[in-house]
Amino acid sequence: MAAPADTDTAPRGAVARARYVRMSPMKVRRVVDLVRGMPVGQAASVLEFAQLKAARPVAKLVASAVANAENNVDLDPADLVISTITVDEGPTMKRFQPRAQGRAYRIRKRTSHIFVEVTEAPAKGGRPRAKGSGR
Repeated sequence: MAAPADTDTAPRGAVARARYVRMSPMKVRRVVDLVRGMPVGQAASVLEFAQLKAARPVAKLVASAVANAENNVDLDPADLVISTITVDEGPTMKRFQPRAQGRAYRIRKRTSHIFVEVTEAPAKGGRPRAKGSGR
């Protein structure tokens, strides 16, 4: 039998999922890449002013993950960061656009599945880095 995981060192967090979002995964990924790894407060303000249609469902989902962390896991929202956020492709609805001379073009109405995980920010008192080691 495996030893139980050490719960003190593992970061605690919560997840939220939005499935079948009627938006192209490529367009949603543009927004998701803006907020990956950010603290949730900063991510909320970035999403509020991002002039992209996909920012609204992503902002709702981040708020849902924060509410899950606050209510289900009893975490402080000020200490949360977006640790994982992914966009996968959902099912595609296929439609036809009539064209001239009896032809038809296929239109693909794409959907997205969005997954967000928020965890507590790592402690600031970590190992000190050597000066100039960032090169």
